Amino acid sequence: MVPRRTFVFGGAALGGVAVAGGTGALLVEEDVLPGKVAFDRAIGRCRTLPAAPATAGVVRSTTFHSHRRRTDVTATVVLPAGVTSPRGLPVAVALHGNGGTGANTARGLRLDRYLTEAVRTRSTPPFALVTVDGGPNSYWHPRASGDDPLGMITDELLPLLSRQGARTDRFGVIGWSMGGYGALVVAETVGASRVAAMVAASPAVFPSYANARRTNHQAFDGPEDFARYDVFRGLGRLHGVPAWVDCGTSDPFAPMVRRLRDRLRPAGAMTRGCHDGAFWLRRLPAQLSFLGGRLTSA
Repeated sequence: MVPRRTFVFGGAALGGVAVAGGTGALLVEEDVLPGKVAFDRAIGRCRTLPAAPATAGVVRSTTFHSHRRRTDVTATVVLPAGVTSPRGLPVAVALHGNGGTGANTARGLRLDRYLTEAVRTRSTPPFALVTVDGGPNSYWHPRASGDDPLGMITDELLPLLSRQGARTDRFGVIGWSMGGYGALVVAETVGASRVAAMVAASPAVFPSYANARRTNHQAFDGPEDFARYDVFRGLGRLHGVPAWVDCGTSDPFAPMVRRLRDRLRPAGAMTRGCHDGAFWLRRLPAQLSFLGGRLTSA
């Protein structure tokens, strides 16, 4: 079992309970009870947020009406310092986690500062990171309600960026937690002909519909919906897509991510850390360099 709220920026975990006593601690340790992230933080397995790079980049937001999502959404374009427009740049779409928004993710993860650092210190070719609102519990796939965040990306967001001069014939995708699952869904659905690279950070992947429903009853519309967008069933469609998957060893999703990595054999690693911003920020520089290199050669 994993905590109900799975998108965490440092500090205390969102969701879970405090458990005292040896038996309770053991149950949390084995993921039988919620609260594993808070427990691991209490015993020192989780780290503090690293200091963000000093140089800010460019962050610009625009709101448009999405027919696919049936609502207004905000797209936030993140550029490295010194770059004033996405014109001529390749694009990586960044997918937020459960309960988040695109703008909050760009701000919370300091994407402009980390992108600037990657370009200036890692010889990463410049590119645009674009966050967008996918809905708090959509899990980035079409829903029975008619909300279609996946179609919004392919049919509305990318054409909008293309009209601004960005290169969108091939694009990258990166996501955290629910967004990591979404990155896998996008890459499997669109395929290697258009996806130049995929990064899934601590992807929220579940062993069964029942487990997903216990964790977040809004993640899927039912067993058929879960099966239709089961990323393990779709791994063959990632053939030809350069992939990077990271997860902390104290993350509640770690067992499923290990299975994913064993089958996919992506770049990235299982390393010390939890399901929180501290882990994601430590891994972000290498992930951005991976994306930039593949986008330039696409």
